[in-house]
Amino acid sequence: MTKLILIRGLPGSGKSTLAQTLPAYHVEADMFFLNDNGLYQYDVARIEDAHRWCQSQVEEQLSRGNDVVVANTFVRRWEMKAYQQMAKRYGAEIEIRVCRGRYANIHGVEQRVIDKMRRRWQD
Repeated sequence: MTKLILIRGLPGSGKSTLAQTLPAYHVEADMFFLNDNGLYQYDVARIEDAHRWCQSQVEEQLSRGNDVVVANTFVRRWEMKAYQQMAKRYGAEIEIRVCRGRYANIHGVEQRVIDKMRRRWQD
């Protein structure tokens, strides 16, 4: 059975690191902001585009019967809904993992932003 793994957690919690260890197609919205040289160039005005891109990548892989792992913050439960619906549509088993580590965040998210996310977190 095809599997969709959603990894959620605050910036710097180890989501991407965990995702890279799993035997599945790995995608996250942050990958949308990598240029051709692999340099991360975040643009807040394009965050919705990034999430749509991520979802389209997941849908394509699930439609091919491939296991997929998605690493995103998913601070609020509703943020996982589109992925949960995709898993249902393609008959994929869904697994949700939470990372709670405290590492340096590789995208330079400000501490005040992380603190706000922590206050909004839904288990």
